[in-house]
Amino acid sequence: MALYVPRAFSVDDPAAIDALIDEHPFATLMTPALPEPFISHVPLLRDRDGAKLALLGHFARANPHWEHAAQATSTAIFHGPHAYVSPTWYESPPSAVPTWNFATVHVHGRLEVLPSPADAECVLHALVERFEGHAPDAWRFSLQGRARDAMVSNIVAFRIVAERVSAKFKLSQNRTPTDRRRVVDALVGSDHAESRAAGDWMRRFTSDG
Repeated sequence: MALYVPRAFSVDDPAAIDALIDEHPFATLMTPALPEPFISHVPLLRDRDGAKLALLGHFARANPHWEHAAQATSTAIFHGPHAYVSPTWYESPPSAVPTWNFATVHVHGRLEVLPSPADAECVLHALVERFEGHAPDAWRFSLQGRARDAMVSNIVAFRIVAERVSAKFKLSQNRTPTDRRRVVDALVGSDHAESRAAGDWMRRFTSDG
């Protein structure tokens, strides 16, 4: 499952890759299988130890994906902001065609099931802390007794240690600086939140954005 990445759009900066995973953690997780691949949509937490990237998450125990995940290399696909780009935004529109700007990170690695209830609780705690935040009324994993045991037993925690990472930020790097600025201006002025997010991403991750 190789990602097509032209040189102009290739990203190898760990900080940029981490930013996309952290800000867009809801991933598409794919594991090859016959007669068709297993695909799950799950939030994944980045767990970077130095230069080594790992991901933490969990399946519902009823999801058969986890039972087959050790048989092949899985791919977690993180989708960043994306938006349509009109050629009318360029300095010379007649010489251009429409396109789509986007940012994505693909993390490839073997999925390791973490079988113990303690592992499952750790992953649950990490997910809740990450997405609930620290507001006074934030929900916390405070169930006790049978309710707690039932919740934990109904999930399967896992970890993916990255064997390969492919990052593609297609953000008009193949256009002139003037065209890039015009695309940013059009996107950030859009009525659509996703387009504005794509414009902000261009400002952050292109040299003259």
